[in-house]
Amino acid sequence: MSGQHTAAGASPGQHSLAFRVMRLSRPAMHADEAVLRLHPTDLFAGEDLLSDANPQVPSNLLDLASSDPSFPEGGEFDFRKRLFIDNPTDAMGLSGFLLLPQSFGAIYLGETFCSYISINNSSVYEARDVIIKAEIQTEKQRLLLLDTSKSPVESIRAGGRYDFIVEHDVKELGAHTLVCTALYSDGDSTERKYLPQFFKFVVANPLSVRTKVRTFKDDTFLEACIENHTKSNLYMDQVEFEPAPQWAATRLEADEHISLKNSRIRNILKQPVFIKANGGICNYLYLLRPHEAGGTKEDAGTVLGKFQITWRTNLGEPGRLQTRNIHNNLPPKKDIDLQVVKHPSKIVLEHPFSVHLCLTNQTERTVGPFEVYIASGISGDDSCVMLNGLQKLVLPLVEGLDSLNFDLNMLATQVGVQRISGITVHAVQEKKVYDSLIDIEIFVDAE
Repeated sequence: MSGQHTAAGASPGQHSLAFRVMRLSRPAMHADEAVLRLHPTDLFAGEDLLSDANPQVPSNLLDLASSDPSFPEGGEFDFRKRLFIDNPTDAMGLSGFLLLPQSFGAIYLGETFCSYISINNSSVYEARDVIIKAEIQTEKQRLLLLDTSKSPVESIRAGGRYDFIVEHDVKELGAHTLVCTALYSDGDSTERKYLPQFFKFVVANPLSVRTKVRTFKDDTFLEACIENHTKSNLYMDQVEFEPAPQWAATRLEADEHISLKNSRIRNILKQPVFIKANGGICNYLYLLRPHEAGGTKEDAGTVLGKFQITWRTNLGEPGRLQTRNIHNNLPPKKDIDLQVVKHPSKIVLEHPFSVHLCLTNQTERTVGPFEVYIASGISGDDSCVMLNGLQKLVLPLVEGLDSLNFDLNMLATQVGVQRISGITVHAVQEKKVYDSLIDIEIFVDAE
């Protein structure tokens, strides 16, 4: 439990009642700052009694030391075993005591904010028919946590108090205000008094989820990096990717050690994923494919899905987050697609060779005719591979969703690794030039 008594509102001197708010939070383990502990015999005998000038230790000190379980066997009184650890917990520096928080602390998105509220009567008058309300205000909404309008508190005696607890699942970032109000009567006055008090706090983001989407042929890979922004370690109970209905997701994991595969405990208890405080990260990789048989990435849409994340802190405080939908920014679908089907594995210098290509109409309408050529900025002296013969190849009409195979005759003028660049498709009737084909690497031999 940690105190937070600052509030904005009416002055306490004008009212009989006043609110006090304390946050309910779990304690932390108390760690000793000094790793080396004091031995009881150090209070009576120091290391100077073990010097060569005075090697004897008084018998009463030996009796006192021998009663200590840590006293060495054989009665030898020295400092040689001071570096030994008598109990494994000594190495942790934890005394076993719990430390109550002394401040309001940080509040993170996904946690449950639990507050202990006390309304105190500090006057000499009795407060009667007290109607208490508590609500959370954010930039987007107002949530009512407590309302005693239907059953007011009959009386709060002078010097007495009325206590209650409110809880709120934090689902928004930024500034929050806990508004506590009381409507009551006191003294001989029949006029009702209204007391508002405001307690402000800021909700921070406990972790960030950075994603990258990569597409390779028919497979889509989703990489997620989860980073811990809190000052405490997080133990991830669940990091689950929920794909959109059109997608099927498979998590890709590294091969486990044989000792983990054969572990019986692993089949019973699932170990949480540990992420260190102040910037610790954990990475996840998923393989996504269209769910429907024969479907394509375009049919599945751009929404891939979202993450469901649950975690606990050092003493088991839970937290839960759900990310927004993750999108796959697919490149715009082209009307015409030009791909290389085959080219010779061995190309001889200044000997003609053919490159087999396929032009696909990806629309439902008939398009064409087309002219295929090498762009003028790349042909000529700048290119080591050029067309052999006609510089423009004319192709007929292509029906909707149909394709056309054709060959380009070419000639290489230099040996080594060369590039075929700038193969361009031009629609004659539409007077439209489509994007050039990506470069093709070939190896040209001298003979």
